[in-house]
Amino acid sequence: MVFSSLVFLYGFLPLCLLLYLMSGSIKTRNTILLIFSLAFYAWGEPVWIILMLITGILVYTAGLGIDKYRNNSVRSRLFLIITVLSSLTSLVVFKYSSFIISNINMLPFANIPVPSFSLPIGISFYTFQALTYAIDLYRGKTQVQKSLPSFMLYISLFPQLIAGPIVRYSDIADQIADRKLTIEGFSTGIHRFLIGLGKKVLLANHAGEIVSQTIGTRLEFLSSTEAWIGIIAFSLQIYFDFSGYSDMAIGLGHMFGFSFKENFNYPYISSSITDFWRRWHISLSTFFRDYLYIPLGGNRHNHIRNMFIVWALTGLWHGASWNFVFWGLYFFFLLTIEKLFLLQVLAKLPRVFSHFYTLISVIFGWVFFYFTGVQDILIMFKKLFFADNQAYDIRAELLLQNEILFLAAAILLSTPILSHLFEAKANMNRVRNWHPLRSILAIAFNTAILFFCTAALAGSSFNPFLYFRF
Repeated sequence: MVFSSLVFLYGFLPLCLLLYLMSGSIKTRNTILLIFSLAFYAWGEPVWIILMLITGILVYTAGLGIDKYRNNSVRSRLFLIITVLSSLTSLVVFKYSSFIISNINMLPFANIPVPSFSLPIGISFYTFQALTYAIDLYRGKTQVQKSLPSFMLYISLFPQLIAGPIVRYSDIADQIADRKLTIEGFSTGIHRFLIGLGKKVLLANHAGEIVSQTIGTRLEFLSSTEAWIGIIAFSLQIYFDFSGYSDMAIGLGHMFGFSFKENFNYPYISSSITDFWRRWHISLSTFFRDYLYIPLGGNRHNHIRNMFIVWALTGLWHGASWNFVFWGLYFFFLLTIEKLFLLQVLAKLPRVFSHFYTLISVIFGWVFFYFTGVQDILIMFKKLFFADNQAYDIRAELLLQNEILFLAAAILLSTPILSHLFEAKANMNRVRNWHPLRSILAIAFNTAILFFCTAALAGSSFNPFLYFRF
């Protein structure tokens, strides 16, 4: 089940909210959330709920051991090692075993049967969340959770289960134990959820249709103009798809009394790749920083080696394919030259140049992300650099005529310009949150988004979810 489905919007969520709001105690509400979270995960492939439960129980038990032997560094460290190895082993087996064995089979005389698993939904997210709990507990940065149902709620909480953001246990431990629902928080959650739903259904899905019509078809027959339209559309699709799901997760969290950290901050207005990765998928960037880069030595020693490891693994986290490794190493190269000298150069240039450099670099990076085959990547770059004889054709002209307004609107909406304008107007008119007119306009806006999203979902079966495989 995904958030952008009619079953979730008009069945699962209303029923969950009804039962949740009718219950009084925090224990009952947590039980309802846990049951609905497990049902949400089991909706698509019920068998994989067993893997998530095993992971949760194992990490919970190891956490008790880490806490019990806190004064015995050897035993405490042993429980941590068992937790990390078992969690990562599960991730490697189910997500990367086919990739690893396929590469081994390229060696002479190697002929190992390649396993075929359907990827457990959200395994990368809940595995990383389990690791943050065990590591932070070992470091003394959080308290042990002695209630198994409460810990399983943290692991399986459906608002952020399948697409993040990666939530650290230390950030919501107190909220699991006690949280308060307010009308203001609930209404903020509804608005944030519908903003994310609009991003996904109205923007990401339409951008995805453009992608399918261009770089998703026979690439070698595209004109260079179509290739540019296609990769720009993909840049918009992946942003609105993933940031939309993050918005929906944060909004759902507010509805149930939780507060999740932001995961995106208008990454396409960045003035460097360093700045971009402070704004894009923030929870993943900070995870690798705090749990891998700094323990490896951070900036203190061998920082280039440390960055190489982090970005190779960042690429692999996104998928078991060499193109994702290339994508990660591509950003490693850019971040390295920025760290060595380029940031100083960019700081002296007008912002328009640094912004253009960042956008072009990110767009080129999405080529590695989108295409799994090296040959397709090479063809695509050839198209982008106008290295063939077909720069423009009638298909590109028709595509531009049909989609130029959508692309312009989507580009504008990927920036904070409109939100800043609305905020400035509200301040100028001294409109407060309690003002009746503001409330009426907010209700009308939210209703319009829900109406158009419902119509779009009912009228089309095209509803891809790019981060479903992670």
